[in-house]
Parts: sequence; structure tokens; C-alpha cells
Amino acid sequence: MSPERENTRERERTPAGATATSRPRARLDQPRPPRRRLVPEWDPEAFGRLSERIARFLGTGRFIVWMTVVIIVWVLWNVFAPHDLRFDNYPFIFLTLMLSLQASYAAPLILLAQNRQDDRDRVNLEQDRKQNERSIADTEYLTREVAALRMGLGEVATRDWIRSELQDMLKELEERHNGQHGKVVFPADRSPGRDTDDR
Repeated sequence: MSPERENTRERERTPAGATATSRPRARLDQPRPPRRRLVPEWDPEAFGRLSERIARFLGTGRFIVWMTVVIIVWVLWNVFAPHDLRFDNYPFIFLTLMLSLQASYAAPLILLAQNRQDDRDRVNLEQDRKQNERSIADTEYLTREVAALRMGLGEVATRDWIRSELQDMLKELEERHNGQHGKVVFPADRSPGRDTDDR
């Protein structure tokens, strides 16, 4: 290989100029490594499933029974327990705070579950609409095919029609045979100059 050619190849490999920096090149055939983030990441689907589970539990009678039992025990404990063991005296401010906190978390979780259910309903409705369109198209196609078959059957000879035609022909032949009794049926036999071997 000539030295000039080696120099041009070397120049092609090493960039020169203002943009020539020694930064590593990213490989386009491989995915980028994940970046480190300061904010923690979570799976939105897993969070949505958890919110739906909580919303379903909040909508059951079991939750109402348990919440009622907890409130009754809370109130009875803070009214009848010794003063040293009470943690929330008569106005029950801490109980009010806990119920407000529970309600403030329950409302967004229920809304999130409803939004997910709306999305699922929208997808199901779209699939049902497409299925209905396919069913209507299939029904129209089958209707056209049945109409074409009926039109085609109108032109096809049926067994009764063929039987009636054969009976009419038989009657006609019998009438001819009875009307020409004793006469030659075939006119070729009567023609003069014609041999029987020619037939």
C-alpha cells in the first residue's frame, strides 16, 4: 500500500478542526444506559391497580363495618380509659384529623380508579363498535349472497317443472301417435329414391 493512501486513511479516522474533541462516540446499535434520576420512579400500572384495589375495598360493607368498629373503640377508649392512657380527649380532634386524612386520600384514589375504568370502558366500547360494524358488514354480504342465490334459483329448472314439461311432451307424443295411427311416422321412409341403407 502506498504511503499517500495510508495518510488519507489516517486523516479520515481522526477528526480535525474545531469540532475535533476526544469525546466517546455513542453506539447506535445498542440502547443507551439508563440515566440516574433524583426523583424515584414507579410503575403507573401497578399504582393504578393498587388504587383500584383500595377503591374496591372502600366501596364494600366490610370497610364500613371495620371503620365503625374502629371509631366506636376509639371513642370508648378515650372516654372510659384512665386519664394516663387516653390519647384523644373529648372533642376527639385526632379522630377528626384521621377521618379527614382518610377521606382526602380516598377521594383521589376513587377518582383514579374511575378514570381507569372509564378508559377500559372506552376501549371496550370501541371494540364493540368495531365488532358491530364487522357483524353488519357480514350480514349485508350474506344478504346479498342469499339474494343472488334466489335469483339464480329462479332460472334453474326445478323437479316439478321438469316433470310437468315431460308430461306435456308425453301427451303431445301420444296425441301424435294416436292421430297418425297407420301412417308412416318418419317422412324419410316415404321419400322416393332414397334407399334404406342411406339411413
